Amino acid sequence: MELESDVNYIVSGLERSGTSLLMQILNAGELPIGSDQSRPADENNPKGYYELEGGKIINKLADKSFPIEKYKGQIIKVTAFGLQFLPLGRYKIIYSERNIEEILDSMEKMMGKKDEDRNATRDAFTKLNRMAKRLAMDREDIDVVFVNYNKIIQDPAEDVGKIVRFLGLPETFLEKMSSVVDTSLYRQRRPNVPVNLK
Repeated sequence: MELESDVNYIVSGLERSGTSLLMQILNAGELPIGSDQSRPADENNPKGYYELEGGKIINKLADKSFPIEKYKGQIIKVTAFGLQFLPLGRYKIIYSERNIEEILDSMEKMMGKKDEDRNATRDAFTKLNRMAKRLAMDREDIDVVFVNYNKIIQDPAEDVGKIVRFLGLPETFLEKMSSVVDTSLYRQRRPNVPVNLK
């Protein structure tokens, strides 16, 4: 399935917010994915990260050395902090959100230790999320759709449907894209928590 050749397609969101799951969903739709496999799958993301430059893409966007023009018509992953460095262009962004406590739990597991300043980390990530969302909504060269990891894991049809419609795909893509959602990989689950970042 081809995408518009003059658009940069981006999956974004905070670290550990479900961006890799979104890339898996899009890959299941046989959409063109920009990934160089420089960061291999591990126990934190057993189905892969789908990243470019080993996760160093933000540094290269910041110093203007990343060849973003090369990836028009493909879907790449740029986490929330990197959105501020996107040059003027034409973008469609799929932005993932997840309950903030689950994000922090997942980060602690990845680091292998407790965050001794968790309140400060929470405040910083909440502020970053707000900034990235506002930037995506305010820039005239960006179209954005917001989806939620918690909702996708619980019942993928609604939010995966948003992605299908946002990208102008046939509704028949919904089933095969939803089929890759693996609830067994929903770890750091907090029962009865709000899905948003508050």
